Amino acid sequence: MMAVDIARALKTAAITGVVRIGLAEARKSIKKGEARLVVLSNNCPEKGLVPPGSNARLLVFEGTNVELGSACGKPFAISALAIVNPGESNILSA
Repeated sequence: MMAVDIARALKTAAITGVVRIGLAEARKSIKKGEARLVVLSNNCPEKGLVPPGSNARLLVFEGTNVELGSACGKPFAISALAIVNPGESNILSA
């Protein structure tokens, strides 16, 4: 299995796919059942965001919310995001 470059895969997903940014948006996506992967920064206070039995997988990003924002190509901090559609990204195989 090929290792996935998480930062590159996140940026590709943000550009070519459907990504909900922020805790509130991630929560809504999980509740609607549309989130396939939830990514949290390692300093996100909300660790129990994905409930048991949810369709979504959880991935803890090995960086702060500022680094997660940067990895997504955004000029602001992101503590949580939900991948609804990965687009051309291979993030779901991470």
